[in-house]
Amino acid sequence: MATAVPGLTPDRIEAIGQELDRIRADVVTGRGASDARYIHTVVAVQRALEAGGRAALAVSLLPPAWFAGTGMLTTAKILENMELGHNILHGQWDWMGDPAIHSTTWEWDFPSPADAWKHTHNHLHHTYTNVVGRDRDLGYTILRMSADQRWHPAHLLQPLYAALLAPVFEWGIALYDLETDAVISGRKSVRRLVTDTAGLARKALRQFTKDYLLFPLLAGPSAVPCLLGNLTANTLRNIWAHTIIFCGHFPGEVRTFTEEEVEGESRGEWYLRQIRGSANLQGSPLFHVLSGNLGHQIEHHLFPDLPSNRYAEIAHRVRKTCEAYGIPYVTGPLRRQYASTWSRILRYALPGTTATRRPDGS
Repeated sequence: MATAVPGLTPDRIEAIGQELDRIRADVVTGRGASDARYIHTVVAVQRALEAGGRAALAVSLLPPAWFAGTGMLTTAKILENMELGHNILHGQWDWMGDPAIHSTTWEWDFPSPADAWKHTHNHLHHTYTNVVGRDRDLGYTILRMSADQRWHPAHLLQPLYAALLAPVFEWGIALYDLETDAVISGRKSVRRLVTDTAGLARKALRQFTKDYLLFPLLAGPSAVPCLLGNLTANTLRNIWAHTIIFCGHFPGEVRTFTEEEVEGESRGEWYLRQIRGSANLQGSPLFHVLSGNLGHQIEHHLFPDLPSNRYAEIAHRVRKTCEAYGIPYVTGPLRRQYASTWSRILRYALPGTTATRRPDGS
């Protein structure tokens, strides 16, 4: 691992770790009223948009009401999923001691139960980021995204899988969180799978009933357009979340790692892997809020439990540190990262790609 970037000796890698620790400490000691005001504002805006969207869809026989209601509900669902659900479940706001905005009490507008998601995402993905065979998010067990992953003929169709996954992303993640592949490999018991499946069924039934039965019935004569508005909002939220998450992890310049490379990894090397295994997206402040600040994916992976509103202000310090030590800092506009991500999906769909490394370790 220490040879992944030319010129980076173990001492320099540890120096990087110490600099990043200082950045983290600065944010932790500076958290306060302005951060609390930010998250309370986002919660208030999200709830207002959802209430407005639900109200408009209740009279959505009128086309302007349908478009207004669907737009507000889509935005509310994106905010709830990206800036609230994802980040609250990371524990980013636990320091406030507010039981209403806490990782142990929040249950999000998503079929996957919060506890199941916290295990697969917070623990498995963030601990073993981009380590082939350990990070199940590296292709979500159905896509080949690294030359170190064995190719199977089924991968020829992975561009189709990836495209079909986008509009139903929430359901794909819910099934993924069951870890059925872990049962097959013996790392998870059948009893645990049954328990998790029952939990998913309860949550999925609640989600389905809320959006596709309860609110349409309450809309009376507007039941069908209300149902279609809910379906559209969920679909657009799914496509947006799929796009942001894929572009934060799978552009072509993002590195993957073997288990041998990370064996005995130090704190500094762990930081280095997070930087090299993530990619940022450039955009406006509104873009970053709607992406859950995952446009700062590198900073999120370095400090997953820091408040998301602080990623923008520390990004320049992280980038300066990377430049000082010659560490590639992958960033770019959404359109470029999107094209690069799909290029990777297409490239690794084919056999013949090898696990050779360039001189910089990529």
